[in-house]
Amino acid sequence: MRLRKSDLYNSDLRQSVPVRLFFIFLIAISSTLLATIPARAQRVSVAANVGETTDRFGGQPRVTGADGAIDGEVIIYKSPNREHGADIVAGGELRWPQDASNHASEQSVYGGFAFHFGAHLSAGIHIQIHRLVPPPSFAVGPVTDGGVVFNRDHMEMLETNGFIQYKFGPANRAFARIEGTPEFSPRFHPSPSGAPPFLNPNLDHGYALRGVVGYSFGKWFVKGTYQTRYFRFQTNANNPDEVYNWRSDFVTGGVGISF
Repeated sequence: MRLRKSDLYNSDLRQSVPVRLFFIFLIAISSTLLATIPARAQRVSVAANVGETTDRFGGQPRVTGADGAIDGEVIIYKSPNREHGADIVAGGELRWPQDASNHASEQSVYGGFAFHFGAHLSAGIHIQIHRLVPPPSFAVGPVTDGGVVFNRDHMEMLETNGFIQYKFGPANRAFARIEGTPEFSPRFHPSPSGAPPFLNPNLDHGYALRGVVGYSFGKWFVKGTYQTRYFRFQTNANNPDEVYNWRSDFVTGGVGISF
């Protein structure tokens, strides 16, 4: 399948529709939770982040561009024991690149537990639904014979995300957090711009690692985030010249509010 280069940009408009629908869904779910949970149990954090993302698809060169994100979390149940209890949390994240013809947009929602181990350390696990909308891509190599532009399938994944967080400094206002996610076989959906010329690839392995550092000023907080993620698919007729393999890194800085 060959596409015109202009299709790379026309597809961006189509991809923005699912993002809006997802955002509306996230607002509806959050509003329902906040309306049904006792006020004493709630603690909501929302942050806006800007930075840059770098992606490499298959054998293509690495491409870097501006990136933005909004993330939030609500404590559905807040344990009265802040040193040995467990909280029930839910949240989500929206990421969008400035240049959707070279970078992916992402949406995710999660729910899980945060366990406290003393006044400084907490750890937990989240079950997350994650949707990725990769851009169209060039296929280059001896099998694809170069110059072929194809639409990548959208990807949906059910993930298990673990984290460890440590608070320190005056009144425990500073924090550092590490998150790790093993990636499992995604569910593929054809792009509205057209299906790719290959069958769905088979995942060999994948992972995502994220580090966050920040400081709370009470109601307001600042944070910096770095994440690296890698998908490697089996090299066969469904992944010729490893065109589906994907390495992504992003770094952002953000400002948030808790209430």
